[in-house]
Amino acid sequence: MKRILFVDDDAQLHEAVRSRLRSRASEWDLSFVASAERALDELERVPSDVIVSDVRLPGMDGAQFLRRVNERWPGAVRIALSAPADLAGAMRLLPLAHQYLSKPCPSQHLEHVIERCLKLQDLLSRPALRALIGRVRQLPAQPRIFARLQVVMANENVTPREIGRIISADAVITAKVLQIANSAFFRRARRVTNVEQAVLYLGFASVRNLAMCAEVFARWPGKLAHGALDLDLLQQHAQRVAAVAQALTARTVWSDDSVLAALLHDIGYWVLIQECPRELDRAIEMAIKEGIAVEDAEQRVMGASHAEVGAYLLGLWGLPYPVIEAVAHHHLPERAGAQRFDVVAALAVAVALSGTDDTDAFHSAPPRSALVGPDFLVRLKAPFGWSQAEERAVDCLAALERAAS
Repeated sequence: MKRILFVDDDAQLHEAVRSRLRSRASEWDLSFVASAERALDELERVPSDVIVSDVRLPGMDGAQFLRRVNERWPGAVRIALSAPADLAGAMRLLPLAHQYLSKPCPSQHLEHVIERCLKLQDLLSRPALRALIGRVRQLPAQPRIFARLQVVMANENVTPREIGRIISADAVITAKVLQIANSAFFRRARRVTNVEQAVLYLGFASVRNLAMCAEVFARWPGKLAHGALDLDLLQQHAQRVAAVAQALTARTVWSDDSVLAALLHDIGYWVLIQECPRELDRAIEMAIKEGIAVEDAEQRVMGASHAEVGAYLLGLWGLPYPVIEAVAHHHLPERAGAQRFDVVAALAVAVALSGTDDTDAFHSAPPRSALVGPDFLVRLKAPFGWSQAEERAVDCLAALERAAS
């Protein structure tokens, strides 16, 4: 039984949710309380898998309550429920709530969100690992990207495309901007996977304030924070993979999802470096000593690879499922059970043709990951062959290098 706790003093909402979720009685254990204090007592008695809390509560408010939950029960998925917040309110909630739903929220939509969160927990079998990721409030973003954003956004003639291009150069800022665009923090949620469209939707002021908010982003650790992994090199790898993904999927329905998945496919490493660097070191040592792929060593040491950790984080933040699935399976696309060329396949091929690998960002030399090849495209009946994919990759990477020089 999965346990869901609703914290709201609206009796009508309780009744509507009870009615809607009556058919889930055999799989979901539902509890309803009217205050944060009652909720904390209930959680001490029986912890919950998902917590849905109104932001405006009598006594202790929703933000204070979610902070307590983050500290005491980090493995619980935290969903804030209220009218779209003002900028200050949203920034206060953003590190504390995994998702934010606008009130009134249709019971059917709420059921869908809860179901998705519970399925996400199946991705990581170890509760301790789920708690580790659920505890994350901030991740580090690159100072030079902040500096560039400050400069360009001071120019009244700047375009969303220019801002989107700068944001896309940093995985953490990209993820946060898309988290907000796909939530109801500021306004009604909208499915967005294109960074430029997210900038247009949120508006320059919101993006500027997000980028400069100390509560949202941690301080960049620098190259010496973790001796084994260079995050700058990892980000460069992601940029190359995104360029290839865009070339492979141009003018298709998968393009935006594929590019976003490429930009974020290694974000799990940001979590591992910040939350469990010693375990990551052990995994790297194991990979080198035993000659196995790093993601296999991560699985043995931590119970999940960086790909699964990153996918779980993005799922908590409410990003679209095709992106989450692609990030989770970018090393083992066959595990996703794909029957056709889709976002998972596009990311796996883009990684294979990017000319770089996750392991290139390590200062040591662990074995490279296994990559897909020509048979993979044939099996999925892809709209192009391997030689054509290689040509597209070569052309776009050459253009990327010219732009950087």
